[in-house]
Amino acid sequence: MGFFSTLREDVRTIFAKDPAARNVLEVVFLYPGLRALWSHRVAHFLWTHRIHFLARLLSELSRWVSGIEIHPGAKIGRRFFIDHGMGVVIGETTEIGDDVLLYQGVVLGGTALEKTKRHPTLCDNVVVGAAAVLLGPITVGEWARVGANSVVIKSVPSRVTVVGVPGRIVEDRGGHPETLEHAKLSDPFSSVVGLLLEENASIESRLKSLEKASGLATPERKLDEELTKAQDAFINGGGI
Repeated sequence: MGFFSTLREDVRTIFAKDPAARNVLEVVFLYPGLRALWSHRVAHFLWTHRIHFLARLLSELSRWVSGIEIHPGAKIGRRFFIDHGMGVVIGETTEIGDDVLLYQGVVLGGTALEKTKRHPTLCDNVVVGAAAVLLGPITVGEWARVGANSVVIKSVPSRVTVVGVPGRIVEDRGGHPETLEHAKLSDPFSSVVGLLLEENASIESRLKSLEKASGLATPERKLDEELTKAQDAFINGGGI
């Protein structure tokens, strides 16, 4: 695909993925993710032709203007979109496939000091939620979803949803999920706490029954009401 055809495709991608986009003029001049991507395409061309200083200079200027930092060595595929974008960091050896969507604050970072592959690889159709951090030379499989504020340090299979710190699989679908609906995602931490609260309530009930059967006085518990509220909140999925 030619250079100008790629630019037109980048604009069409925004219209396809952002319902707030209204016209081409607005998209070209007011979308920092698009400016950062276009700057990167030029910087990456310079980088691959060993014009490293100019590539880094263009990348730095783009960061000042857009708030998005993309190392010129990173490889980015077609129809890539950074929504909002402020605070996004994409490291040197990152590889991003086609039709990938990142939200603001995403970090694709490295953990090693050696000059090797040290940043994540995102396969086609991956979506990464706001403020998620992906570290190391891991691979995120096709159609995978990473929830907001997650920290992912291990590779992710295709067509799953990962949330939490560290990231855990909470949904496994064989289809092609189009969106990342955070309101419908389960919370592994809340699930565990909810189970512990249920078990605690069961133990308390059995203990009271034993005390009553043996004629022992049941001590007054000042926290019973608060524990009951907490248990109800977790069981009903509302959190505390």
